[in-house]
Amino acid sequence: MEKQMQKTAILVVGNGMVGHKFIDNLVSQPEAMDKLAITTFSEEAQLAYDRVQLSGYFSGKTAQDLALTDEAYYQQHGVKYLLNTKISAISPKTRTVTDAHGGQIHYDKLILATGSYPFVPPIPGNQQPHCLVYRTIGDLEAIKASSKLSKKGVVIGGGLLGLEAANALKNLGLETHVVEFAPRLMAMQLDDGGANLLRHQIEALGVYVHTEKATKEIVAGQNSRYRLNFGDGDYLETDMIVFSAGIRPQDELARAAGLELGERGGIVINDYCQTSDQDIYAVGECALWHGKIFGLVAPGYAMASVAASHILGGEARFTGADMSTKLKLLGLDVASIGDAHGQTPGAQSYTFRDEVAQVYKRLVVSASGDKVLGAVLVGDVEAYGQLLQMMLNDIPLPAHPSTLILPSIAGDKPKGLGVDALPAAAQLCSCFDVTKGDIVQAVAAGATDMGAIKSCTKASTGCGGCSALVKQVLDCELAALGHEVDKSLCEHFSYTRPELADIVRIKQIKSFDELLLSHGKGLGCEVCKPTIGSILASFWNEYVLEDQHIGLQDTNDVYLGNMQKDGSYSVVPRIAGGEITPDKLIVLGEVAKEFDLYTKITGGQRIDLFGAQLHELPLIWRKLVDAGFETGHAYGKSVRTVKSCVGDSWCRYGLKDSLGFAIDIENRYKGLRSPHKLKFAVSGCTRECAEAQSKDVGIIATESGWNLFVGGNGGMRPRHAELLAVDLDDKTLIQYIDRFLMFYIRSAERLQRTSVWIESLEGGLDYLKSVIIDDKLGLAAGLEAEMANAINQYQCEWKTTLESPDKLKRFQHFINSDLSDAGQVYQRKRQQRHPAEQDIQTSGRTLDGQTLAIKILEIVD
Repeated sequence: MEKQMQKTAILVVGNGMVGHKFIDNLVSQPEAMDKLAITTFSEEAQLAYDRVQLSGYFSGKTAQDLALTDEAYYQQHGVKYLLNTKISAISPKTRTVTDAHGGQIHYDKLILATGSYPFVPPIPGNQQPHCLVYRTIGDLEAIKASSKLSKKGVVIGGGLLGLEAANALKNLGLETHVVEFAPRLMAMQLDDGGANLLRHQIEALGVYVHTEKATKEIVAGQNSRYRLNFGDGDYLETDMIVFSAGIRPQDELARAAGLELGERGGIVINDYCQTSDQDIYAVGECALWHGKIFGLVAPGYAMASVAASHILGGEARFTGADMSTKLKLLGLDVASIGDAHGQTPGAQSYTFRDEVAQVYKRLVVSASGDKVLGAVLVGDVEAYGQLLQMMLNDIPLPAHPSTLILPSIAGDKPKGLGVDALPAAAQLCSCFDVTKGDIVQAVAAGATDMGAIKSCTKASTGCGGCSALVKQVLDCELAALGHEVDKSLCEHFSYTRPELADIVRIKQIKSFDELLLSHGKGLGCEVCKPTIGSILASFWNEYVLEDQHIGLQDTNDVYLGNMQKDGSYSVVPRIAGGEITPDKLIVLGEVAKEFDLYTKITGGQRIDLFGAQLHELPLIWRKLVDAGFETGHAYGKSVRTVKSCVGDSWCRYGLKDSLGFAIDIENRYKGLRSPHKLKFAVSGCTRECAEAQSKDVGIIATESGWNLFVGGNGGMRPRHAELLAVDLDDKTLIQYIDRFLMFYIRSAERLQRTSVWIESLEGGLDYLKSVIIDDKLGLAAGLEAEMANAINQYQCEWKTTLESPDKLKRFQHFINSDLSDAGQVYQRKRQQRHPAEQDIQTSGRTLDGQTLAIKILEIVD
C-alpha cells in the first residue's frame, strides 16, 4: 500500500525553454501532479528565460523581463529546482543521476532537455580572452564587458544567431563585421536573391559582411587585439570575436550512459520522444527524430507536450515540425517558409524584386501550380502568415499566384484568401499549438484583446511570429460579434495615432519620454517611436537631431538623406517651383563633379545628386548651404515638392502665376512633417501640365480663381485627387490648405496617405468639405493657428547640423578617425535596363500585361 502511494519521480535535466515547457505541461493538470514529484536541474544561475528574445538584453531588457517562470511558481506547484547544478552522469541500470558534487538522485522517468551548445570551429587561437560565444545571459554579460575594452568586433557565422550577435555588437557601438564560410548569409533559410538583398541592407546599416571566408588562425593584430587570417590569404583585424557558427546537440550525458545517438550526434528518439531506454526521454535541440535536429523553439515545445502526454498515459505523437520562421535581423524583416529553395521535384517559382524599396519575394509552388511549397520574403513579410497557412493547410492558389507577392493595389486582393478562408484546425501558433478554432473559442468566451488571448491560449507568447495573424483572427471575430476592434498603436500605447496626436497637442507634450511616462508603458518600439517622432515634429517642428528626438528617427532622418541600395546617400536640395538661378545651377554641377555624384532631374522639378558617402554629406551640404540652398526634406515623411508649370509668366494659355504661387506654397509648407510624404502641384490652366490631380494637394488656375483638389497620389495605389473647392482667391485657398493638412496630421493613422485617409473618413469627401469649408466642428481657427506655429518654427536641418560640431560626429565612418571607408564600393552609374524588365521574374511564366504595367508605374513614381 505504501508503495502505491509513492509519487513517480520525474527528473528534468535542463531548465531552458523546452525543459520548462515540459514542466508547465505537467503542472497544468493538477490531478496528475498529486502522483508526481518533479525535480529540475539548471546549470545557470536563473530559471528558464526566453532565449528567442535574448537580443533584447542589449536594448534594456533585464533577466527578469526575459524570465519565463520564477521560484514562486515552482514552489506553488511543488516543483523542486536546483540552480547552478550540472548533472555529470546517468545510470540507467540503477535509474539514478549524479550531480557535479557527487550527489545521487533516483528517477522513475528522466527527461533530457539539455539543448545544444554553440559550435566553435577548431581554429588555432580560438580560446583567447575576448573570444566569446552568443548563447546565454552569461555570454551576453561577457560580450558587454569586452565591448567596453574594444572598438571593433567580428562575428564568425552568418546564420540567424550570427546576425543577432552582429546586431548586439552594433548596438554596443562597435565597428561590426560578419564572417561567413558559405557564399551567402542565412544559407539554410534564404535563396541567393533573398540573401543578396539581406546583405545589401545589412551593409547599408554599417555592418561589414565577408562571405566565402575560411578562418585559418587567430593571431595577435597590429592595430587591433587580434588578426583573423583567412584561407585565401586575406585577413581582418578585430578586438573581439564572437563565434556563432552553428549549434551541436548537448548529448554527452546520453553518450556516456550508452543511449543510442545519431551518426553525427543527437539523442535518438521515437514518436513518443523516448530514447533507446524507455524510461528516458529527450526533447528539444538535443533530440534526433528520424535523423533530424530541430533548432527552433516550436518543435521543442511540441516534443515537450508529447513527452508529458506519454508519461501521463496519453497517445500523442511527435510527427515532425514545420521549420518556417519570421524574424527581424538588425531591424530588417526576413521570413522563410517551407521549401524555400525549391528543391521539390517539378517546383516552380515566382520572383518579385524591388530594388528601390529593397524588397525581395520568392513564391515556390508545386509542379501542378496549385499549391504553395515555400517562400522567401525579405524587406516585406506581410504575406508570411497567409502564405504559411496556405502551405500548411493545402489551400488552393488563386488564378494568378503572383498577386500573393506583388504589392497591394486597390481592388486586386484575391477573394477568399483572408483569415475567413482558414479552417478551424489551422495552426496559427506553432510554439503552443494554438489553432484558429482555439482563438475563435477564446473570443466567444470573452477574450476581447491580445492580452486576454495570450493569457488563455498562450498564442504569440513564444517566438511572437504568429501575433499578426492571431490579431487578424481576433479582429475578425470581434467584428462578427459586433464588438469594437482595438486599434492601439502598439503594445506600449493603448491609443491610435490620431488619439496620440490629440494628447500631444492638447497637453503640449514635447518629447517621447514625457508621453511614454504619462500615457504609455515599457520602453517603446520601432512602431511607436517614429510615429510619435512624426507627431512631435508636425506640431512643434523642433530640430529632429536634438538628443531627445534623434532616437525616434529612422535611418534617412538620422542622416538627413535617403540611403540608397549601395549604402550611399542622396543629396536633394530644395528648388522651389523648379526655379533656379544660373549661379545655383553652376554650384550643383560643381558639387556633383567634385564628389563624383550621379545627377538626375526629377519629375518634382528638382536635381537629385546620388552616391554621396556618409562622411561627404557635411562637405557637400556646406557648399550648398553657402550657395543659398536648403534641405529638400526628400528623406522625411513631410512636404516633398510643389510641381509647377510656367503659368502666365511664359505660357500663352496660362491664366494665373502658377510658378510664383508654387514657390510661395513650397516655402510656406517646407519642412512640415506628417503621417506620410506629401506632394503638391500648381497648374496654370486646365491643360494640367503640372499634373495637379495626381497629388495630395493639387491647385489649378481658372478664370475666376483657383480650384483645390485633394487626396491624389501615384505610388502603390494610384488615385486621382478629388475636387474640394472651386474659384478660390489666394487667401481662402491658403486657409483651406492649412486646415486640410493639419486636420490630416491630427487624424490620419500611421503611414496613411491622404487618399486612404479620405476614404477612411465616414462621409468621405462630403464630410471633409463640412470640416474644412463649413467649419462644422469649429476647428478652423485652431487648425490655422497650429499650422502658423509649425511654419514659424521652420529651420533648415542641414544648416543647423553644420553649426553643431557634436552633431557632425555622426557623419563619420569611424568613431576614432576621419578617414573614409575604403572597403565600401559605391555605384556611380545607373543600370541600363528598366527595373520593371529585370525585377519581375517568373520561372518560365510571364505576368499579365496589366500587372506588369502597374508595377512599371510604381517604379517610375
